[in-house]
Amino acid sequence: MRLQAMVLLGLTLLVGAGVADRALAWPPDLLPVNALPLKAAPRADAPPKAAAGPCCAVVELRQYTLKPGQRDVLVDLFDRYFLAGQEALGLRVVGQFRDLDDPDRFVWLRGFADMPSRADGLAAFYGGPVWKAHREAANATMLDSDNVLLLRPAAVGTGFAQATPPGGPAGTHGLLVATLYYPFPAHDAAAAQEMADAFTRDGAAALAAAGGPVIATFVTNAAANTFPRLPVREGEAVFVTFQAFADAEAYERYRAGLSAPWWRGHVLKGAPEVHRLVPTAGSRWQGPF
Repeated sequence: MRLQAMVLLGLTLLVGAGVADRALAWPPDLLPVNALPLKAAPRADAPPKAAAGPCCAVVELRQYTLKPGQRDVLVDLFDRYFLAGQEALGLRVVGQFRDLDDPDRFVWLRGFADMPSRADGLAAFYGGPVWKAHREAANATMLDSDNVLLLRPAAVGTGFAQATPPGGPAGTHGLLVATLYYPFPAHDAAAAQEMADAFTRDGAAALAAAGGPVIATFVTNAAANTFPRLPVREGEAVFVTFQAFADAEAYERYRAGLSAPWWRGHVLKGAPEVHRLVPTAGSRWQGPF
């Protein structure tokens, strides 16, 4: 019994000294039957877990034009490798999608806490082993990957909520509709914000009443591109809404119930640009919410 007590005391002191971040194995013949297993206390210098909350202060809306017949190849690469590879480095992939109206378009959303973390995260991923192992196969599917809008939430609380785990076959987990409004003058970020404010006042309630509540709104982020290796569209302003529906039929029923468009009376560069997006099987976004 004295030997058992000495062992218990010694291991307790080791835990308190921080050695318990290495596995401690109890000799079976020295473990008292009534002893509770020791659990390592968290290290004081361990990084804190990310707090739950909305995502994200900076968002990229990325639209890729692909070579004919190559979308499923890129989707497979993304779902199998690029999602986990980016998340392991702290990057937030909101979701990846097939565009229902263009068989050669792949759309995805990536978020960051701020512009400095965007620069660090992109450098880590595009300089890391996952991208290096699969970049040739991914690039071989693409005709254009520079159609990228850098965005920020239009107001506090209008970004995306925390995403759900991936799951299920593609085409069975909702429809995300992205609508892009280009105010005039097209280069004026203030005009995009004014349109976002007008939507809050004039449009949000009408769309919700018709069965198409908006789950997130964004405007152009005018910050300088902190990772020039990946170009973004510059010199233009945009206001973007995202709506979630059960499927394409639900979206059409919503459209049929709309009265006059809320944006009538606002000066736009052209008609709003609408994308009907179906999440891939591995997408973190699986709607509707």
